[in-house]
Amino acid sequence: MNEVIEDARHDNWVDRHAPDFAKPYLKLARLDRPVGTWLLLWPCWWSVILARPVLDWETVRLFALFGIGALVMRGAGCTMNDIADRHYDGAVERTRLRPLPSGQVTVRQAVVWMISLSLIGLIILLQLTPMAIWLGVGSLALVAIYPFMKRITWWPQAWLGLTFNWGALMGWAAVTDDIGLPAVLLYAGGLFWTLGYDTIYAHQDKDDDALIGVKSSARRLGRHSRLAVGIFYALAVVLWGAAAREVGFSHWFLLPFAAVILHFIWQTTFVLFIDRDDCLAKFKSNIGLGAIMLLSLLTGGLAQ
Repeated sequence: MNEVIEDARHDNWVDRHAPDFAKPYLKLARLDRPVGTWLLLWPCWWSVILARPVLDWETVRLFALFGIGALVMRGAGCTMNDIADRHYDGAVERTRLRPLPSGQVTVRQAVVWMISLSLIGLIILLQLTPMAIWLGVGSLALVAIYPFMKRITWWPQAWLGLTFNWGALMGWAAVTDDIGLPAVLLYAGGLFWTLGYDTIYAHQDKDDDALIGVKSSARRLGRHSRLAVGIFYALAVVLWGAAAREVGFSHWFLLPFAAVILHFIWQTTFVLFIDRDDCLAKFKSNIGLGAIMLLSLLTGGLAQ
């Protein structure tokens, strides 16, 4: 079985071009659905620019290392998540065709794949500064615990925010070999950004989640979701603005940053929480938001 998974593009490159034997493994790593890799990568790149707003070969090197690292570690994390959730995923319409619940791979094969990706991630990690290496090791606890949070708390999206934005600390540490207040502010803003976009994402599964007893912020917030997402995004804006101010970025930062604010307003105002396709589209639009945020930091930093 190699049907397209529901939340992947029907023309994605894995289903169209990858060899049949490789498709289940590439799907475990979500290479048919790259949005999560971008959402993991953006805080890393933002933080690098926040620490050293310079476009040179060192920036390119760090961007490349974090790019490869985000790709393989997101793949390893998603594989771990699918191993833990394989029985739940089979009961949810959006996830029933994933490789494990559909029987395309065994748990043992998935574990070997996860370890292989993690070893590549380790090689990348060892190219960074000592502080960044220790932060990378520390992130493993967040990754390992995340799959189980939906069983014990209504706010697994908050734990995802802690995990997915860890690169905001690592990017800064990769430049300075330290953790500074601007990186902490960037990280905190990223947490609220993730709370917003993943609450939108979770509305796709709220009916299935209720049937199988899985918790989420979408179920907890219910009809208050729009107000809550607006508050989460507003807090992200304040904290990201404070991070840029803390490093002394030029006021030119505010020009593209206004587009970040408008994007948040658009998402919050127009998301249709009862429409699964629209929730997925609004979630995916955060790839573009990440790019605008990077442009904002580059503009403010280069114009110092």
